[in-house]
Amino acid sequence: MHFDFVDAVLESSADRIVTVKNVSASEEYLQDHFPSFPVLPGVFMIEAMTQAARRLLSMRDPALARHVLGSVRALKYGTFVRPGDSMRVEVLLLKSAEGGQFEFKGSASVVRAGIALGAETPACVSGRFTLRPVRVAAVSG
Repeated sequence: MHFDFVDAVLESSADRIVTVKNVSASEEYLQDHFPSFPVLPGVFMIEAMTQAARRLLSMRDPALARHVLGSVRALKYGTFVRPGDSMRVEVLLLKSAEGGQFEFKGSASVVRAGIALGAETPACVSGRFTLRPVRVAAVSG
């Protein structure tokens, strides 16, 4: 199953992208996480940053869109993301490394009803991560 965590690209440049993910109560993963207090799972917050980074790479070269999450460091969670909220994701390309890896710094904040436009929004996740090329295992027969 594939979940798309980039609803729109708000800004992009050669080394930075800002995307938004609107969280709706009808998203199936919220039914189990948690039934009485539905929130976006933390692993999906990381996936939103990964998908934004993949979009950034694919603007440079479409073949780079197949990179996968390699590692995550200095990960911090903040506030919950609930149905009706939007998550604003900002990803910055820090450097390319050996083996076709790319290192990123990512953060996301919650935009919810009642927060004034231009006001500081609460952080929900931040950290550094790498994307690496897909490794295909050899099949022996």
